[in-house]
Amino acid sequence: MDSYDPDAPLIGSDWLNLDEGERIELVSSYHRRTKTRLPNSQLHAVIHVIIENQLALEEEAVVKTLTRLQSDGLSRHDALHAIGSVLAEDLYELMREGSASESQVRARYFARLEKLRAQDWRAG
Repeated sequence: MDSYDPDAPLIGSDWLNLDEGERIELVSSYHRRTKTRLPNSQLHAVIHVIIENQLALEEEAVVKTLTRLQSDGLSRHDALHAIGSVLAEDLYELMREGSASESQVRARYFARLEKLRAQDWRAG
């Protein structure tokens, strides 16, 4: 895999054959090529990678959410950002709480993904 395009579906096995550092660099390289200004490019790339990993692993809730958001009119890239916003919120809450079990964290994340709609994400 030579490059990354968030608007093009990945071949999961190709993506998963890369190590994590290579995945992060591919995403970072995409954003540099497109001259995308980001407040924290490293964190942004890591969130992209986490979502792409979940898609490559065929995590059902994430795949369904991506499909729904794209059906609602979001580009694949924007749908990744919408899903990433839920992930970031959950990570923030987990750092604050620090005591939730893995099953609780996963259940909360998947429930939030199920409720996520394109119009709500666009509204901020």
